[in-house]
Amino acid sequence: MNLSFAPAFVLPPVQIKIKMNRQVHIFAEGCVASANYTIVAQSRDEMLVPENSPSISMWPYLLNSAQTRRLTNISVYAERGTSRDQSRLLYMNAEALRIWREMGRPVTVIGESHRPPRSAMLCFGMPFSE
Repeated sequence: MNLSFAPAFVLPPVQIKIKMNRQVHIFAEGCVASANYTIVAQSRDEMLVPENSPSISMWPYLLNSAQTRRLTNISVYAERGTSRDQSRLLYMNAEALRIWREMGRPVTVIGESHRPPRSAMLCFGMPFSE
């Protein structure tokens, strides 16, 4: 017997299929939560350049390019890294990452996350919300 349903607590792209023989096996297809943030690592050397800090360089860029309306869509969190190559971790939503690349800033993507960790602090833009 095959049952296919999506309970209310699971987001739409996920379907849970239950196949019953003598035992119950649950197979989840897709992902439960989509990634909202891209994790960008900055090395110690990149951190020494003040313009590589979103809190310093993004606002002047938005002002000079007459794009201040984009501020409400930007969310950047920062967290201390654990190595010389990853001294600072930036959690950028899609709009912030798009602007960062427009600015020509270095981007070393190391992962994705649904939301920034609680230890990360908002450094530019609007807070995360669901």
